[in-house]
Amino acid sequence: MSKIKVSVIYGGMSTEHEVSINSARNVIDNLDKSKYEINPILIEKSGEFIDKDNKAIKNIIQYLKDSDVVFPVLHGLYGEDGTIQGMLEMLNLPYVGCKVLASSIGMDKVYTKIIFEKAHIPQAKYIYIKSENIYINDEFEEIKLENDEIVKLVEEKLKFPVFVKPSNSGSSVGVTKATNQSELIKSIQNATLFDKKILIEEAINGQEVECAVLGNDDIEATTVGEIKSAESFYSYDAKYKNVESKTVIPADIPIEKINEIKRLAIKAFKAIDGSGLSRVDFFVEKETKKVYINEINTMPGFTSISMYPKLWENEGLKYSELLDKMIELAIKEKRN
Repeated sequence: MSKIKVSVIYGGMSTEHEVSINSARNVIDNLDKSKYEINPILIEKSGEFIDKDNKAIKNIIQYLKDSDVVFPVLHGLYGEDGTIQGMLEMLNLPYVGCKVLASSIGMDKVYTKIIFEKAHIPQAKYIYIKSENIYINDEFEEIKLENDEIVKLVEEKLKFPVFVKPSNSGSSVGVTKATNQSELIKSIQNATLFDKKILIEEAINGQEVECAVLGNDDIEATTVGEIKSAESFYSYDAKYKNVESKTVIPADIPIEKINEIKRLAIKAFKAIDGSGLSRVDFFVEKETKKVYINEINTMPGFTSISMYPKLWENEGLKYSELLDKMIELAIKEKRN
């Protein structure tokens, strides 16, 4: 029986280039070499495609046509946002993960908020502005604001503390917490380095928990894992650089809350028209125990410390078996 030819694309032009490389390294190491012929493809930060012999690929479209399935282990813009998914759709190639629509919605925090709101999934209060200090209200009208007016708006609609996030960024890149007026303005200025659309949302004082989902039509959800951040919130440094940050599986929450989160994770996945896989993140408020969705990640991290593979391992699905399942789902989705 011939091996399945898997092209693993990684790196990319986003701020998560290094995280993607670490994820891909683990994916490649854990793919069963007796089943798969692996073709690694690196995307440099410049956008250049590089083959396994460290040579530039001049025609990536022609190069990919020999693949049976593509595994885009890409995080952030130009990889997790529907762009490469669109290219693979045009090539009629099966690929792991969500399709174009779900990928693009899942990448944009503002638009996932709007979708989740429509699906009646509880979430933190939020507003969003553009980097030119344009506030977008509920009727999607644009209102030009000065800095002091933004502060007043936040105090009226949200209250401090708040989190300020670039709408299109992952791994908490560009995310800061603001506890007062001056920090808010600095946080907005920082976020504009990564995106012109800025999400400002109220801070939920609660446990940070995550749930993994897998499937196309029949969606499965794992138990819930908890993030024990070594910092005030789960920032990029807390995720990848601070060894004091830990994950706990299952999360230290009541079983009825775990079941509620699993149900909401599947609902959120379906709301964005997801397929393949996603990791869905939530807060459980400490005082009320109310569950709030935070965001959905259509290509979660696959590093050795990443929650997604750990959650499935806890369910009895080994890393290599999880990869088998994801590739199988990709091929099945294309056939359908």
